[in-house]
Amino acid sequence: MARNESTNPALTRAFGSTGGPVGFHDRPQTSTADPLEQAYFGPTATSRETGRMTVEDVAVRTGMLLGTAVLTGAATWFLGLEALAFPALIVGLILGLVISFKQITNPALILSYAAVEGVFLGGISKMFESAYSGIVVQAIVGTVGVAVTTLVLYRSGRIRVTPRFTKMVIGATLGYLALLVVNLVAGFFVDGGLGLFDGGLLSIGICLIAIGLAAMNLVLDFDLIERSARQYVPERYGWLAAFGLMVTLVWLYIEILRLLTYLRQE
Repeated sequence: MARNESTNPALTRAFGSTGGPVGFHDRPQTSTADPLEQAYFGPTATSRETGRMTVEDVAVRTGMLLGTAVLTGAATWFLGLEALAFPALIVGLILGLVISFKQITNPALILSYAAVEGVFLGGISKMFESAYSGIVVQAIVGTVGVAVTTLVLYRSGRIRVTPRFTKMVIGATLGYLALLVVNLVAGFFVDGGLGLFDGGLLSIGICLIAIGLAAMNLVLDFDLIERSARQYVPERYGWLAAFGLMVTLVWLYIEILRLLTYLRQE
């Protein structure tokens, strides 16, 4: 099957179209069953033993990033620091772009991004909760449900990452991002922009499409990470892969939170 890319810039710029960091290639296949080779590249080998990234690395580090975001988000919530949400959004956006395009694998910087993102999420979540009681718990459950379901479908082979699938997801995602930019620009001239996110059936439909796109981007991320784990990908890139997953999960959470808001308004 042809190699595929994720639309997540944090992953594509670091791992390239082959699934490994730029300059790295697939491990040569051999017909021998050398014990040392099996120990080094076998499925039970750890990153400490091999010096390369594993799927388990990414899972653990993603958990660390999400845990950090939860801690700072909870602090923001309970200390009443909602006013920091917008500044945190700006700082998080800058950090995210720097990490993505500079291919930074420094754990401290990536954990700092997670902490700042947690402040943003904690602040806006508190605002939404104040307006719609119970909506945050529903959004969290929905995010976890979509992410787990997507992972199960991917691992079971129900969703296959083919070149056609990849092109469709990338094209649709770029189209959605372009729509957001146009709506933002229109907002400077007309109150509410294009009226895409003012509530009603149109806004609900757009949110459902965005949630589907976020889920499909998770599939591309899962596939790229799994393939990268089978190649000469240095251990440090596990942090960048975890960062990429977190970016997609945050996007998914925001879209579900917004969808629930529109449904509450109906």
